Amino acid sequence: MPARVDIAIIGAGVVGLAVAARLADRGDDVLLLEKYDSFGQETSSRHSGVIHCGIYYPPGSLKARLCLAGNRSLYDLCSRYGIGHKRLGKLIVATAENELGQLESLLERGRDNGVAGLRLLSPAEVKQLEPNVAGAAAVLAPSTGIIDAPALMKCFLGLARRGGIQVAYRSRVSRLEKLSGGYRLTVTGDEGDFSFTARLVINCAGLHADKVAALAGIDIDDAGYRLHFCKGEYFSIGSGQCHPVKRLIYPLPPADLSGAGIHVTLDLEGRLRLGPGVLYVDRIDYGIDARHKRLFYDSARRLLPWLEYEDMEPEMAGIRPKLQGPGEDFRDFVIAEESSRGLPGLINLIGIESPGLTACPAIAEYVAGLVGRL
Repeated sequence: MPARVDIAIIGAGVVGLAVAARLADRGDDVLLLEKYDSFGQETSSRHSGVIHCGIYYPPGSLKARLCLAGNRSLYDLCSRYGIGHKRLGKLIVATAENELGQLESLLERGRDNGVAGLRLLSPAEVKQLEPNVAGAAAVLAPSTGIIDAPALMKCFLGLARRGGIQVAYRSRVSRLEKLSGGYRLTVTGDEGDFSFTARLVINCAGLHADKVAALAGIDIDDAGYRLHFCKGEYFSIGSGQCHPVKRLIYPLPPADLSGAGIHVTLDLEGRLRLGPGVLYVDRIDYGIDARHKRLFYDSARRLLPWLEYEDMEPEMAGIRPKLQGPGEDFRDFVIAEESSRGLPGLINLIGIESPGLTACPAIAEYVAGLVGRL
């Protein structure tokens, strides 16, 4: 490990890798640190794999702007580098007449955000597109898709390494001290502790980004940076069922945007999956509570009336790093250069949950803009 670098990036999830790939052509000495023995071991590998369109988020928010830009960039990356993906489109479905007003408001928000191709569908049009989906109406979002997230991360890693960026696995940042002109990072690895200095530090630590900010001396409660672990469980629909859908099928989202609701997704092999749920937890635990199967079933049956309880099996769970706690209002991404806190050259990315996968190329571009001004 070098004694000094220009830029240290903490965290090799999809966002950290995207940032590394974007900074690879600047000519800086960049070191990417990851505490696990490989990349993308937490949130980046436990999700729906959806390329979102940007319909849900308040106009002008970072989530709306970066999701929309990331959607376009992600499809371009997939085409350029042969990353597996499908532009399936999705239906956001109102299952009862009393949901039509909310559906129309969502459509208006999406159009305000600049999402292209959105269309309100009648019940007959819903049935024509998806004969096995029940709905009083739906919004069609054609730019939604799915992606091979591991392949995307491998692509970013390859681009970063090709640009000369060094990657250090099994390297957990345990101290972060402000110095004149930079920072001293202490890293705990297989062979003990090692310290080096960096002019700039970019915190892409995902589930632990608030803890990294605290290492730098930030009061994370005062700053509003404290993260909440939000667990999302998934159940698969058995391959023996005979009523497939062609698109992603979503209910209307909850008013607080704590999630997109338990929805129906497809993977690149065509398997159906339900999830994720929204369950705030105190610790990282990827187990699935089988007692939640009934909740998933009852929710999905409103969209898929043919679904049988026996069709469903537990599949996986992921953890989202949410800035909003249970019952709290929408919180946007935090992407902040911390000069105002007396920490110039520290860039914090905190609360990068959904649509972080979709937004990652645009997040990387945003961070590169901050770096360019330092």
